[in-house]
Amino acid sequence: MSNNDYTAFTIAFYNIENLFDIENDPLTNDDDFLPTSRKRWTPKRYQNKLLKLGTVISKIGVENTDTAPALIGLAEVENSKVVSDLVRSKNLINEGYSYVHYDSSDERGVDVALLYKSDVFKVENSETFSVYLQTESGLQDYTRDILLVQGKLNGETINVIVNHWSSRREGVKETEYKRIAAANVVNSVINKLKVEDKEAKIIVMGDFNDNPNCNSILLMEKESNLYNPFKTVWSRDKGSLSHNFQWNLFDQILFSTNFFDAKNSTLDFHDADVFNSKFLTQYHGKYKGQPFRTYVGKKYKGGYSDHFPVYIQLKTS
Repeated sequence: MSNNDYTAFTIAFYNIENLFDIENDPLTNDDDFLPTSRKRWTPKRYQNKLLKLGTVISKIGVENTDTAPALIGLAEVENSKVVSDLVRSKNLINEGYSYVHYDSSDERGVDVALLYKSDVFKVENSETFSVYLQTESGLQDYTRDILLVQGKLNGETINVIVNHWSSRREGVKETEYKRIAAANVVNSVINKLKVEDKEAKIIVMGDFNDNPNCNSILLMEKESNLYNPFKTVWSRDKGSLSHNFQWNLFDQILFSTNFFDAKNSTLDFHDADVFNSKFLTQYHGKYKGQPFRTYVGKKYKGGYSDHFPVYIQLKTS
């Protein structure tokens, strides 16, 4: 409960940078994350990462709510086992998280998941949607599925769509069509939800690998009539990840505009921010203030993630 005169729920998203277990999965490209690999991904390092991530998740938004997020979308989890290990790790076990996770056909074997506090959020349905992409030679190019979780928060049905769109590794322009394709899938999911209920409350979160001003995000915002509070959060000094000493805000949470309608809603948009507490950052050197990562290349640093989490807060009216 907060010190203010309202209760608030925190809804967060966090790309947790390669949460892999230490077992070899012959079906995916997880060979970097094994005790025998050059990265030497050992049980001790795995446990350290779980403890560190648990610390972060338990603290997101607590200055306003005194409690960990009601919902948190995750990117870059290898499988259900790592999500289960995370919610049962020392710094999270008392928070009462359950989770929704499906394996996708992503080539690196990383998926999205949703953690939720089962005492405040009741899941009613969940399903995944694939983004169909083709390589230049006409073969299917596999990427992360989009996850839809529907449930009741504070007695209201909300639809949460969790994303981790294709990266920019082969160039921003060269890969833009992949993120546009993902935006179109999200729009079609939302369209379907609105056919079933034109007042559907929708939250779209993810690592979009695009900034708030990019075509893919604007397409989703416009077609699905979503509000993006992260347009004003992003600045020269603030983002969720840093590339060549420039802040990007690839991690965002958008939502349907009925979260502004206090008359017809018990959940009202209050605030949006990047969770970039000092303990999550590099303390010194030329990367001071940037996310304190687990690895830089093959070099183990023992940090949290190369992304900061982002969150919104919904007040109960």
